[in-house]
Amino acid sequence: MSLFSIIQAAGWPIWPLLLCSVVALTLIIERFSSLRTVRIAPVTLLDEVMSVTRANLPAADVVNKLAQNSVLGLLMATGLRAVIADARISEDGLRQVFESAGRAAVHQMERYLNALGTIASAAPLLGLLGTVVGMIEIFGSQSPTGGNPALLAHGISIALYNTAFGLIIAIPSLMFYRYFRGLVDGFTLDMEQATERLVPHLMRFSVRTPPAVAAAPLPAVPAATTA
Repeated sequence: MSLFSIIQAAGWPIWPLLLCSVVALTLIIERFSSLRTVRIAPVTLLDEVMSVTRANLPAADVVNKLAQNSVLGLLMATGLRAVIADARISEDGLRQVFESAGRAAVHQMERYLNALGTIASAAPLLGLLGTVVGMIEIFGSQSPTGGNPALLAHGISIALYNTAFGLIIAIPSLMFYRYFRGLVDGFTLDMEQATERLVPHLMRFSVRTPPAVAAAPLPAVPAATTA
């Protein structure tokens, strides 16, 4: 049987599975394109930024170009902008800026992964639903006095196509979901290590307020003596 004839024979339950297969393939291609190292965390970017900021903070146009470079570039540009905007920023304040930007970066990297994971979980269930519906139709069409066993066996095999198709969609989707999740975890660790190196480097440009010096007590004035 050809693929088209199988789809025709499997009935309407296979159409949601076909939609899931198209969506899953689209998401896999998109994530392969987006989760490349050059677009997330270029290997030499941190060293380049630390070299450029060795003596002075960069100009605004340089920071803007850094933000457009990659996800890690946007993260580091956020920290640079915070130091440029507030020369008296504390180390805790700078770390909070990086943490907030880091959460946004992780959210960006995890985009569409939940959808891919949902397809991996739902496709076998949709396939099983199609098989159950097909079995109900097959047994419902049999006459009470008996039926053709060969025809019944053929109908059951057609109904099982839904389950097989659901597994064909679910297995690659689950594998790629785990693969992309591992990439995101690795990139997240790289960004955390980059910020740990960058925070003390940028704090060199922070103007620290000197501690207040307590005023020296005035000398006691001797009491006047009476004659």
